[in-house]
Amino acid sequence: MPISLTAAAAERIKSFIHNRGHGVGLRLGIKKTGCSGYAYVVNYADEVREDDRVFEERGVTVIVDKDSLGYIDGTEVDFVKQGLNEAFKFRNPNVKGECGCGESFTV
Repeated sequence: MPISLTAAAAERIKSFIHNRGHGVGLRLGIKKTGCSGYAYVVNYADEVREDDRVFEERGVTVIVDKDSLGYIDGTEVDFVKQGLNEAFKFRNPNVKGECGCGESFTV
């Protein structure tokens, strides 16, 4: 199952890339960290690497390295504003638990 974006997330990503002036899309991955084991990594993608998986969603190219894909396959990315705070939120069907602060997860 591919990575999906809500309309809010897609519009925010398009805006970021437009304001930056270059890039091929959004790079989404994970890294080992935090009290629960893994955290999401979100960056601009300036290239597609040989081991990347590429998804197109709502006019946005989402790039995931093959090692991260097993942990985040099926994830929906949303962009949420709550008062003065705004952030990408992840609905990952593979998550078995999260730390109290919500910054890291286990699969």
